[in-house]
Amino acid sequence: MIKKISILGSGESGTGTAILANKLGMDVFVSDLGTIKDAYINEIKELNIDWEQGKHSVARILDSDVIVKSPGIPNTASIVKEALSKNIPVISEMEFAQPHSKAKVIGVTGTNGKTTTTTLIHHLLESNGMSVNMAGNIGLSYARQVADLDPDYFVLELSSFQLDDCKTFKVDIAILLNISPDHLDRYDNSLAKYAASKFKITQNQTASDVFIYCLDDKTIQKYWPKDSIKSTLIPFSLSEEVQAGAWLKNESIELNIKNKTQHIPMKNITIKGKHNTHNSMAAGVVASLLDLKNDQIKESFLSFSTIEHRLEFVGKIQGVKYINDSKATNVNSAWYALESMTNDTIWIAGGVDKGNDYTDLKPLVREKVRMIICLGLDNSKIHEAFQEDVEMIINVGTAQEAVHVANRMTKNGENVLLSPACASFDLFDDFQDRGRQFKRAVLNL
Repeated sequence: MIKKISILGSGESGTGTAILANKLGMDVFVSDLGTIKDAYINEIKELNIDWEQGKHSVARILDSDVIVKSPGIPNTASIVKEALSKNIPVISEMEFAQPHSKAKVIGVTGTNGKTTTTTLIHHLLESNGMSVNMAGNIGLSYARQVADLDPDYFVLELSSFQLDDCKTFKVDIAILLNISPDHLDRYDNSLAKYAASKFKITQNQTASDVFIYCLDDKTIQKYWPKDSIKSTLIPFSLSEEVQAGAWLKNESIELNIKNKTQHIPMKNITIKGKHNTHNSMAAGVVASLLDLKNDQIKESFLSFSTIEHRLEFVGKIQGVKYINDSKATNVNSAWYALESMTNDTIWIAGGVDKGNDYTDLKPLVREKVRMIICLGLDNSKIHEAFQEDVEMIINVGTAQEAVHVANRMTKNGENVLLSPACASFDLFDDFQDRGRQFKRAVLNL
């Protein structure tokens, strides 16, 4: 039984955990080595929870029955290593919150497409009157929502960092969209270790649970766990017809679930690009598993709009489309964005490079990009990678400058795409700040 709990990190995840732990009557201590946002401090103070920022009081933290840590804190952090050496459990928010909810969990992971797929599943279910909330790596934290309500379903966006700290956490319907190199600095630069982290979404599943996965993804196939996955396997594919799952045929997504066939015309899919067809297939499988009828699924797909910062249409100015894909913080995500462009494009890229290899982007850049605008403090790798593939590469220091340069250089019918392929922390607070500054600059043209 947990009496004393320490929470490391007080962003949305940590604050939500503190709220739930306090409601459960635990002795709660929140410790953040950085600075806690005022809004979260106010919530913690209102509940009379002890807290600190700018340091870790080691003795107090180690006087806990359990420690819940932010997914951003690696297991190599000294406070975490010390806790583990004393056999104090260090777990994730997901692990802590789930025992206090009766809701079924639909979990979505993968390198790219998690947010879109999570949001789409939530939309499909909610728009058809089902009791469902979404959380995880999106919106309000899982723990905060468990403290306030208990729907029939939670759709959780799950990062590899969140899954790393799960031991008993169980997903009823698990989805693995894709695996490509990302965050490898946390995994000893090993794609195999990163892939194993993604597959942890299946670790506590039984034969009565479901694992939905992309049959087209070669990395998923390469690193499929040697220990057999116990859940029912349901693949989706753009290139192969499957016996039970989803595939593409005659401009329609075919769903064969529970021996029932359904058809979703591609004209009903409002989000474009091959990657979004994959995302839509995964969401369609979930909807069919939960017994939504064909007309319900089709209508809900048709009413779904693009989420903020993910291939978000900002506006059309003097015949030029401006698209905000600020959430594209890795090369693979930017590849999907460029692949979906049907007109010549001015590409705004750059930021904090995460050891990026731009080789896979070069053919798309040659085909679709006329000019690159670099929005970052160090743009040398982008210059080196693409200097022979485009007409021009220009460096800028602000989102407003990037938009103004693009506005002067574009031609009627072209696209201006912000899809950075990099993290945002050199010039912006986060990818949301980057995307909103870009949108503000576009709307002020």
